[in-house]
Amino acid sequence: MEYATTNCNWLCTGAEVFPAMLVAIDSARESVRLETYIYAPDSLGQRFRDALIKAQQRGAKVRVLYDALGSLNLPGSFFDPLRQAGGEARCFNATLLSRFGVRDHRKMLVCDREIAFVGGFNIANEYDGDGVTSGWCDVGLKIEGSLAADLADSFEQMFDLALTPQRPFVRLQKSRSKRTIRAPYEQLLLSGPGRGRSPIKSALRRDLARARKVQMVMAYFLPTWRIRRALTRVARAGGSVELVLAGKSDVALAQLAGQSLYRRFLRTGLKIFEYEPQILHMKLILIDGVVYVGSANLDQRSLKINYELMLRFENPRMATAAADLFQRTKAHSREITLDEWKTRSLWQRIKQRWAYLLLVRMDPRIARLRS
Repeated sequence: MEYATTNCNWLCTGAEVFPAMLVAIDSARESVRLETYIYAPDSLGQRFRDALIKAQQRGAKVRVLYDALGSLNLPGSFFDPLRQAGGEARCFNATLLSRFGVRDHRKMLVCDREIAFVGGFNIANEYDGDGVTSGWCDVGLKIEGSLAADLADSFEQMFDLALTPQRPFVRLQKSRSKRTIRAPYEQLLLSGPGRGRSPIKSALRRDLARARKVQMVMAYFLPTWRIRRALTRVARAGGSVELVLAGKSDVALAQLAGQSLYRRFLRTGLKIFEYEPQILHMKLILIDGVVYVGSANLDQRSLKINYELMLRFENPRMATAAADLFQRTKAHSREITLDEWKTRSLWQRIKQRWAYLLLVRMDPRIARLRS
């Protein structure tokens, strides 16, 4: 039986994904759409800019969208050569204090509406490597099929949205960004600020409600109370829950906040591992054969505030590949035991508690007040 309506290839390292993305840009004839949270003006960023300029010069319509906060170090003139060639580059939600909260955290490249790349990779040198000896540990997908066109349409919505600043009180307005695009065995889950349920949260909660086996690799782990309760319910009912989280993180506050949850999870029977070789940036979830991969972390910002995208697959071949990737990642991780965790110093516990309060209580409130 054929399960896939879309052809997907896993790209498990920066050393795999960036060359594949550059080949796709070099082969594009009609259009190139690139959306990213971080675009760094380093050697990798320059290689991508050069490829985008060449694509525009040979007749492909090139559009680039990058987030103002994530790409804070990117000079405003960086994409002037692309603009001079006829391409377009827009900055999403300039970092004004009154609009600071809402960010575009999505990452995608779509060429000719036929080939797309999604995942956690930003355009920056630190992502380039094998994730073990060098470069951050991340994962992406190369997609060929109808989902590529759906991603292109989603990009256009965000590209238009970047023309004007985020409106005040966006959290109170009905959101057009929250939607699910369905195919027989896969869904594109699009989330953002505003009224209405997040498709990402809703799908996760439905799958977790009947789960027996959960495996997650998550860069920033600070899930909502309902998702935390769903995970502990799986473990208490005799199921298996394994979490591979960051042993090294580029955001120390987020790591401390996530660690504040370890004790209650370990007491419930969840297994926690910390990835040690490099900074962990992966977002991969496997629930009883259902696979999630994309840009969203399991934290307050991704689930409630930022623009995000995740792909959800019900496909045995995708699940087998995801399970293999999980095991390979876990093999480079150290298990955290309850006995070990009980020996934390008082100062470490205080830091973790304060980090939790800052990111779970204060940050979302400030972001909503500023949006």
